[in-house]
Amino acid sequence: MSLAMRFWSLVVNALCIPMHIIKALGLYEGYKRVFPICLQRISINYNKKMHDKKAELFRSLSEFTKPGKKLTLLEIGCGTGANFEFYPPGCKVICTDPNPHFKKYLDKSMKQNDHLTYDQFVVASGEDMASVEDESVDVVVCTLVLCTVEDVPQTLREVHRILRPGGAFFFMEHVVADPSTWAYFFQHVLQPAWYYFGDGCEATRETWKYLEEAGFSELKLRRIQAQLMFMINPHIIGYAVK
Repeated sequence: MSLAMRFWSLVVNALCIPMHIIKALGLYEGYKRVFPICLQRISINYNKKMHDKKAELFRSLSEFTKPGKKLTLLEIGCGTGANFEFYPPGCKVICTDPNPHFKKYLDKSMKQNDHLTYDQFVVASGEDMASVEDESVDVVVCTLVLCTVEDVPQTLREVHRILRPGGAFFFMEHVVADPSTWAYFFQHVLQPAWYYFGDGCEATRETWKYLEEAGFSELKLRRIQAQLMFMINPHIIGYAVK
């Protein structure tokens, strides 16, 4: 299967040559204006199918609130604010995303979720959140984002830096499928095209390995099948404590 996989991956990569050229010329940045529209529609469908899983995961958020204080939460790659409905009432939310064009969709989500307090929207990548102080948040949330960051270990180092001692990193991420499956085959074959459709998304990442090596004191991680399209069906879900 590996020979066939490599061959068809090269074929798809060749078909993507026009996209490679567009990106090299800096023209791909125009897609970032369109991507929030696409993601808003995708997020609605994703939340419908993953509602119970998200509700189960985020039910534990309040456990990391300091006594007598409100929970302070930072979300990496907040996108359109699809997670806001799952956050506990009174929670203070700091939103970060490298794409500034999400701002108007965030404003809409904020109005629809007035049980939250919004601190700020920071245009920043997960690898560099320098404007956020050390040990300043109780929880960091990241859903469907570690597939797109350029440097996963650096992103997790930033998570460590901004989390207070005893704080937690909550995640829900699609990952590469089992090598014995056809999903694994097609994830690798279609990856060159998927990268452009998903604004840098890599469906072939073994994200759990990065989490295991990130130096958290506790890691609660489980695998699920999300019942979505095969490219993003395998998921890991859980949280890690600093």
